[in-house]
Amino acid sequence: MSREKTENWLKAASAIVIGFGLVMLLGTLPATSAPVAFLTDLIFWPVDGRQVVSAPETRLLWAISGGILTGWGLLLWQISTRLYPQDPSLARTLILSSIGIWFLADGLGSILAGAPLNAVLNIGFLLLFFVPLWRPIQRAEV
Repeated sequence: MSREKTENWLKAASAIVIGFGLVMLLGTLPATSAPVAFLTDLIFWPVDGRQVVSAPETRLLWAISGGILTGWGLLLWQISTRLYPQDPSLARTLILSSIGIWFLADGLGSILAGAPLNAVLNIGFLLLFFVPLWRPIQRAEV
């Protein structure tokens, strides 16, 4: 994959992470919580409407999670646009280690919380970043 294509892919992946963070922030208000309510219901399969996301402590966790995810997405964007063009090897290391530890922690936490489907769905996010970075940049492209 060319540098330009990799950078564009990483920017799109970062935008998706930011988007998910913003959707999570919608869960903080009862009037806008339908997307996260559905997501929660989906993750705790089957989709049956039994999950409740309206408790204040749940809304607080949506706010914290959404804020962290939005900030992390912005950091990934900046690494992809500012560092990757200058030092692709360092950018690759930073992104893959960040995504890797997130994947392990989120997946394990999801399984322990009784939501193993979330761990499976996280593979999609992992692939968003792993696919363009799975091979180190070739010196010939530099």
